[in-house]
Formats: sequence, C-alpha cells, structure tokens
Amino acid sequence: MERDSQLKLYGKVADQLKEAHAKVRALQVPESVRMALNRKLLVVTAAAKHDLPDAARRLDRLMKDLDEGRFPEGD
Repeated sequence: MERDSQLKLYGKVADQLKEAHAKVRALQVPESVRMALNRKLLVVTAAAKHDLPDAARRLDRLMKDLDEGRFPEGD
C-alpha cells in the first residue's frame, strides 16, 4: 500500500514540475531571474530522487511563490 501512495506522490510531483516549467517559460522576467527559477526546479528534481516528500514540499512552496509573483533575485 505504501508503494501505491509513493507512486501517486511521484505522479503529482511530476505533473507539478511540468506545470512549474511551463510557468517559468511563460514569465516576462529578466534572464537572470529565469535562470534562478530553473536552478530551483533542478534542485527539486534532484531532491525527488532521494526524498520525494521533501521535493513535494519544496515544489509546493515554489509554485506558491510563482502564483504570488515572488521571484528570486537574479545574479
């Protein structure tokens, strides 16, 4: 049963990552901000390989920030 919940969470994270990448691509922001957001997405992707629940939490926070217009500072 735990495996089923893990698979559901994996599917949810995968779907949210697709959505997040699409949102980042569509943003009208400086390239440095876009790169910072892409780095955050890469961190979430890497975290998903080792700690799926943590990756889901990180991704939820990132999606909330995107929805509320909070972006990282560009380099």
